[in-house]
Amino acid sequence: MNIGILASEGSWYFRDLERAAISRGYACTRLDFERLVANVTTTTATIRSTSDVETTSSSRFDLILVRTMPPGSLEQVVYRMDLLSRWETSGVRVVNSPKSLECAVDKYLTTARLQAAGLPVPETIVCEHEGDALTAFAQLGGDVVVKPLFGSEGRGIVRVTDLDLAHRTFRTLMRLHAVLYLQRFVDHGGFDVRILVLDGRVLGGMRRCSPDDFRTNVSRAAIAEPHQPTGAEIDLALRAAATTNAFIAGVDLLYDRAGHCYVIEVNAVPGWQAFGRVNGIDVAASLLDRLAVR
Repeated sequence: MNIGILASEGSWYFRDLERAAISRGYACTRLDFERLVANVTTTTATIRSTSDVETTSSSRFDLILVRTMPPGSLEQVVYRMDLLSRWETSGVRVVNSPKSLECAVDKYLTTARLQAAGLPVPETIVCEHEGDALTAFAQLGGDVVVKPLFGSEGRGIVRVTDLDLAHRTFRTLMRLHAVLYLQRFVDHGGFDVRILVLDGRVLGGMRRCSPDDFRTNVSRAAIAEPHQPTGAEIDLALRAAATTNAFIAGVDLLYDRAGHCYVIEVNAVPGWQAFGRVNGIDVAASLLDRLAVR
């Protein structure tokens, strides 16, 4: 099998997947979104990578694994998703699929689908005008988490509890032409639960603790611990992953002080470095083995 992996330069995940691929006799090539070139003629439509000195035709790949979704303009994001869709249409398998990625990278769409599926989500208000955001701030109890619509690893997420700061924050975001995504703050006691779902099955769980930061991302120095998912958590994780049709997904669960559980996010480009370490699971090998039988 020839695998193309969309990953940033120096990516630990590319090296991990390359290790697992080579041990199985698979060829593996790193690709950059920024160096993909689409060529359309009357008779042909191709995508090639110019990352290396020698141009690589992507038509030789059997599988494309998406391990990065770098920031970009609206045009760049749309173009990248178009490329993934064209690959899929041409018969190259893309994991996760473009439709899955489109849903999972959009926090509003994911939250809306989770709610429609009957899953518990924190009260959320999304708007574009600072006046509407200020009204939402009051409606949500004056304690909110403001998140970028697109983003991961806790980047750009802020907690706002002060009215003056809320006014400045919302005005700034509005001037930047950003969407204002406000979520009622859930007092979670400094921890959350990450469930990794692979091909409709729970691979395992991880508890992330961050007593000094409401953001519990390992990339922000949270402490990762092994966690045995409960039956209820497994049910929530599988249903949440199904809302995005992700082959592999990281589902984040948050408990409030009263013990109520909320589904916060479905990550379709989930990290597994800390998860694999604390659980003793070779996620890259598990992913490639499941793909080989599907």
